[in-house]
Amino acid sequence: MAKAISSSSLAGNPVYPVMFAIGGCHLLNDSLQAVIPAMFPILEADLGLTFTQLGLIAFVLNMVASVLQPVVGFISDKKPMPYALPLGMTSSFFGIAGLAFAPEYWMILVSVIFLGLGSAVFHPEGSRVSYMAAGSKRGLSQSIYQVGGNSGQALAPLISAFILVPLGQIGAALFLFVAAIGIFILSKISIWYKQQLEKEKLQKVKKVLLSSLPEMTKKQVGVALALLMIIIFARSFYVTNMTSFYIFHLIESYGLTIQQGQLYVFLFLGVGAAGTFFGGPMADKIGRKNVILLSILVPIPLAAFLPYIPLYAVLIFLALIGFFIMLSFSVTVVYAQELVPSKIGTMAGLTVGLAFGMGAIGAVVIGILMDAIGVYETMVVVSFLPIIGIVGLWLPRDRKIVSAS
Repeated sequence: MAKAISSSSLAGNPVYPVMFAIGGCHLLNDSLQAVIPAMFPILEADLGLTFTQLGLIAFVLNMVASVLQPVVGFISDKKPMPYALPLGMTSSFFGIAGLAFAPEYWMILVSVIFLGLGSAVFHPEGSRVSYMAAGSKRGLSQSIYQVGGNSGQALAPLISAFILVPLGQIGAALFLFVAAIGIFILSKISIWYKQQLEKEKLQKVKKVLLSSLPEMTKKQVGVALALLMIIIFARSFYVTNMTSFYIFHLIESYGLTIQQGQLYVFLFLGVGAAGTFFGGPMADKIGRKNVILLSILVPIPLAAFLPYIPLYAVLIFLALIGFFIMLSFSVTVVYAQELVPSKIGTMAGLTVGLAFGMGAIGAVVIGILMDAIGVYETMVVVSFLPIIGIVGLWLPRDRKIVSAS
C-alpha cells in the first residue's frame, strides 16, 4: 500500500487511496465508540442503571477523548507521531474487550477510558493524514475522513438492534475483530505517513492552500474560534441527545420496541453521515461560512417541532435534521485549520475534541434532566438547542481556495 500511494505527485494532487483508507479507519474507530450508546438500552434493562448512570458512561468516554485530543494534536504539531495511530486503535481493542466482559458498573467505566484514549490519539493524527493526502481538495478530503467517522457512529442503532439485543453485553466481543482490522490498516498508513514527513516541500505547499480566510489579528482569530466553538457546542449537545437518549422518547411516546426505535435513530445518523460527505465539497464551491450557516438555520424550526409531530412525520424530520445539522461537521474542522494554518493537529484536536467534550457534558445533563422531569419534557427542552448556532452569522467570510497546481 505504501509503495503504491507514495508515488503520487505532491504538487497539489490528492492521494485518494490514503484519503479513503484513513476514512475507512475512522469508520472502524467510531464504530467501536458507537458500541457504548448502543449498549444503553441493554444496560438500562439488564443492570437497572439510571439515566444519570448511563449519562456518566458517555461522559467518561467523551471527556477522556475531549481533554486529550487537543493535547495529542499540540504534541503532534511539534513532533508528528506516525505510529500513534495503530497504538491508539490497540487501546480501543483493550477497551472493547473490557466492555464485553465487565461484570460491574465500575469496570464498564474503566473500559470506556481505554476507548476514550484510543479515540483521543486517533482523531488528531487521522485528521493530519487526511490533510497531508488532500492536495487541493481540502473540503473533499476532510469530508471523506469525517463521513467515515459519522458512518461508524450511525451504526450504533444497528449494533444495538441486531447484535446487542440478541446477544447481550457479550456481543460487544465481536468488535474485537473490527479493532484488529483497524490496527492492521493503520500500521500500513503509518508507513506512508512517515515517508511524507520527510518531504518538507509537501508541507509548504499545503500551508499555501489553506489561505481561504482574510488576514486577521490574533484577537479576530480568537473571536472567530470562540464563535465556532459555540456552534460546535450546540450541535454536539443536540446530536448526543439524539444518539443516546432519543430512543427512550420513541419507546415512551410512540410505543416502539428497542429494535424499531433504533432504526429511527439509524436514519438520523445515516442521513447525517451523507450530510457530512456533501458538506465538504459544497464548502469548496460556495464557501465554508455559507455551508455552516445552512447547517445552522435549516434545523432550527425542524428541531423545535420534532417533539410534537406524529410518528409518520418523525422519519421525514429526522432525515432533514440529520442531513443539515451534520452538513458542517467536516467544514468546521477545515475552517478552524484555516484560521490557524500552522496548527493543523491542534485545531483538529480542539474542534473534534470539543465535540466529544460537549457530548460528554450533554450526556450527563440530559440524563439528569430525564430522571428529574421526564423523557418527553427533556426532549422539549433540548429541541431549542440549535437556536444557539445563530452566532455563526458573525463568523468571518472566507473566499474560494485556488489550487496551486
